[in-house]
Amino acid sequence: MAAIHAEVGRLREAHSELAARLLPGDRLVYLGNLIGHGQATIATLDELLAFRRDFLCLPGVEPEDIVYLRGAQEEMWRKLLQIQFASGPGEVLDWMLRHGLEPMLRAYDVEPRQAQAVLREGALSISRWTNGLRATIRRHPGHDELFGSLRRAAFTAGGELLFVHAGIDPNIPLASQSDHLWWGSPSFRNLSQPYAGFRRVISGCNPRGEGAHLDAFTCCLDGGAGFGGPLNVACFSLDGAIVESFAI
Repeated sequence: MAAIHAEVGRLREAHSELAARLLPGDRLVYLGNLIGHGQATIATLDELLAFRRDFLCLPGVEPEDIVYLRGAQEEMWRKLLQIQFASGPGEVLDWMLRHGLEPMLRAYDVEPRQAQAVLREGALSISRWTNGLRATIRRHPGHDELFGSLRRAAFTAGGELLFVHAGIDPNIPLASQSDHLWWGSPSFRNLSQPYAGFRRVISGCNPRGEGAHLDAFTCCLDGGAGFGGPLNVACFSLDGAIVESFAI
């Protein structure tokens, strides 16, 4: 599933469609940016957890058959909870707010201006603030556990398909990829051969706003959910082909 950006209405419809299509042996990968930009942070996370419970009730499904990738929005959230260690935490927060973090803060009852004021105080005040934010998250059942389960990337057992949030730098090994996973790389679409032996690299967000694409060795599913576009979902076979897809 492509980036959702807290469009809970589209997510619910996509889950209803998925429930009718899932077959034994299917695995489910959410490609990051589950939240951010959109206003329905809490409802989106609750819907993800509810569908996880339903999915795990299907015969033969194991917990590892459903994976959530960490997108740029979740990466910012992770760094926010450690922001007392940042150089210039106030400036870092300002940058995050410009890139979609504000609705997430408000969802957990944090006023951005108040947060900006705290982050211009000392490390002790900032630590108290982040501890309070963590406590607020824990008051929502399953949210802290979901944030803690996010993966940098996912791949099939035989190494056929690689799933990432925004892209990869083809010149860097997977274990060394960092910001390219969250913010993409201009060279992602220029792959002229399989990356690290994977038949296809599949991403869920196009930070440059170029939308979805299907090339020889890459695929981006981003339909623009959260920015007026549809939420795209696709099923891939192990040879990298799209077996079926739909847009909500």
